[in-house]
Amino acid sequence: MKWIKSGFLILLFPLVACSHAVNGPSSLAHAEPQKAPPPAEEYRIQAGDQLDIKFFYNKDLNEQVTVRPDGRISLQLVRSIVAAGLTPEQLTDQLTKAYSVHLKDPEIAVIVRSFSSQRVYVDGEVAKPGLIPLTGPTTIFQAITQAGGVLYTGNATDVMVIRRGPENQPLAMMVNMQKVHDGTDLKQDIYLKPFDIVYVPKTAIANVNLWIEQYLTRMVPRIGFTAAYPVGSGTIGVDTSSTIITPVK
Repeated sequence: MKWIKSGFLILLFPLVACSHAVNGPSSLAHAEPQKAPPPAEEYRIQAGDQLDIKFFYNKDLNEQVTVRPDGRISLQLVRSIVAAGLTPEQLTDQLTKAYSVHLKDPEIAVIVRSFSSQRVYVDGEVAKPGLIPLTGPTTIFQAITQAGGVLYTGNATDVMVIRRGPENQPLAMMVNMQKVHDGTDLKQDIYLKPFDIVYVPKTAIANVNLWIEQYLTRMVPRIGFTAAYPVGSGTIGVDTSSTIITPVK
């Protein structure tokens, strides 16, 4: 893995807590892989978005607001109005009707300054796990690259993508990013959708080392020995000797 570099989930929607989300990964056919980016859908405002409300002839009413968790915004003269789920054009129409009670022929523009939902989360064996903003069509490989690349302990051949399926049911897909890197199967590099989670697991060797660290070095620090663990077609020798007991030869 020449592309591997040396070197949690706050997008936790309910599907992550479901243990079946990572059992029996689905085929990539569910992801509808495409050669070109998917056509952009008309954006709908979400909770957490920042909006600029501009009045062309009443600039003293201009405001910058954040959509509350309940999906509403509060403005001057209009105390509360639902914004989440509407397109900017639909919200403009709603505000125009609401302000027509107070103003004559109001001219209003709604500008979305930040998009809270246009993000994915990259976790696991990457250099900088965390949120990745979707500023445009973004593939798995691009998201992992923005997260600093795969660590030497990461398994690029079994990367998992967890996505909201029909009725918000979790859909897990396994992709081989090594094939994407070496160019043998670019179809593995699917485009991500908002709220997707990309998880890079540990390699077998990394898991062995973690087990040794957790259960041998920490749990039994005064017992020394040498052990060999099968990894692939060979073995690796691990010396965890202490100063009290001589390692087994």
